[in-house]
Formats: sequence, structure tokens, C-alpha cells
Amino acid sequence: MVALNLTGSSVDDPDATLVESYACDSEYNYTKYCNPEVTKLLEAQSAERDVVKRREIVWEIERILNEGVARPVILHGRTAQCRQPYVKGHVRAANSIYSNWRHEQVWLDK
Repeated sequence: MVALNLTGSSVDDPDATLVESYACDSEYNYTKYCNPEVTKLLEAQSAERDVVKRREIVWEIERILNEGVARPVILHGRTAQCRQPYVKGHVRAANSIYSNWRHEQVWLDK
């Protein structure tokens, strides 16, 4: 039996999907997954200000969810972009697929 949670996310932040989908008391936890250890780690990562420490906590959450088959990876999308040397001013986003798609600062130097 597989229950897919297809919640989308508009930002690259663990709270946007992990807390919503895997915290025991979340009203959007449609699969009814509940692991008190994961909920405790979700709260810890939400409060953590240090980016490196927060990333480590999130990786631990991901490990627990993966090993418990609570969040199986069904699809992993890949994207790529091509560049021409005469396209100037474009900066590719390093942390999101949703930002830097406005091209007000881009020009062609031909």
C-alpha cells in the first residue's frame, strides 16, 4: 500500500513541506504518519538559527522518513539550462527553482 502526499512547495524551506506533512499533530498530515521523534526533530529544526545545524537536523529527519518508508522517493526531477556567452547579466538561483526568472537585468551582447 502506498499513500502519496503530493503537497507542493513555493519555497525551499523544510517547514513548508516536512512539518506540514509529517508532524503528528498537523491537520495536513493526510497519510497520518506519526513518529514522536520526527515531530521533536521538526520542532528543533524550525527553531534552529544556524544553517549548518538546521541542515543536519533535516538530513536526520529525511533519514528516518526514508528508512521508515514514510517518504519514498518516487520521482526526482532534473533540470538544466544552456547558456550562450553573449547572454549577460543572468544569475542562476542557487537555492530555488522559483526565483531569478525575471530577466530585467539580462541583455544580449551581440
